Amino acid sequence: MNKIAIFPGSFDPITVGHVDIVTRAVPLFDEIIIAIGINTQKKYLFPLEQRIGWIKEVFKNQPTVKVESYNGLTVNYCKQKNAKYIIRGIRSSADFEYEKTIAQLNHMMEPELDTFLILSSPELSAISSTIVREIIIGGGDTSKFLPKEVVISREL
Repeated sequence: MNKIAIFPGSFDPITVGHVDIVTRAVPLFDEIIIAIGINTQKKYLFPLEQRIGWIKEVFKNQPTVKVESYNGLTVNYCKQKNAKYIIRGIRSSADFEYEKTIAQLNHMMEPELDTFLILSSPELSAISSTIVREIIIGGGDTSKFLPKEVVISREL
């Protein structure tokens, strides 16, 4: 049986922090699916197709990393994909408390599902998609925060 892990998120946009988490998780799993959750209540800065394209480009040389989108609960998507693991990145103690709660609830709903919490590399712990979006909207330089494959047009 393959060890399949889901790395869920909006990836709006994918950051060097996300890439670091996936890269460090690759040796642990046979397959990692970067799963872009679609939340109809949320307004995204970048269209889904663009986010998928960026992620595919970032991981084009990593055959065990896939990218897909999904609707609904992550736990249900994991069952659909026969994934027994969820990957989440942790930047702070606040992230830990939030992710611990979600992991425990997911495990209660699906006892075979385990969550791997991976600590961010110290030099990347301040980077979040939320803050990067604000820098983009403000016209700032995001080159230190985004993979080189993510090219942002100035028309935003």
